[in-house]
Amino acid sequence: MIKLFLTVTFATALMGLVAYGQTSSSSTTVATGSTGAPETTTTTTESLGTVTDFTPGQTIVLKTEAGEPAHYKFSKTVTYQTADGRVIEPSKIRKDSKVRVHYLKSGDDMLVDKVIVTDRD
Repeated sequence: MIKLFLTVTFATALMGLVAYGQTSSSSTTVATGSTGAPETTTTTTESLGTVTDFTPGQTIVLKTEAGEPAHYKFSKTVTYQTADGRVIEPSKIRKDSKVRVHYLKSGDDMLVDKVIVTDRD
């Protein structure tokens, strides 16, 4: 039962990679109890792209390799940083900046909690 559940979980994550052009994804499922029902499921993903629209604290739209624009919402706490880990202000992010976003999937929404600028100013 657990094997089947993990297979379905990873197959779904793989489809998400193909659909959105993500560069990496990890999924963690913890199953406990006599029924083996999952108690905790967390999926975190990163996506790489070029900023086409950005409203600090609200939304970011990226042009990805998949060709379709990817729309993300921001979680309550978002960290903006450079590729070397320095924290920056959101005003440093402009259209055409190359960024990597780290987000969590929540229903149909992708909630960003970290934006990493990958190109130099």
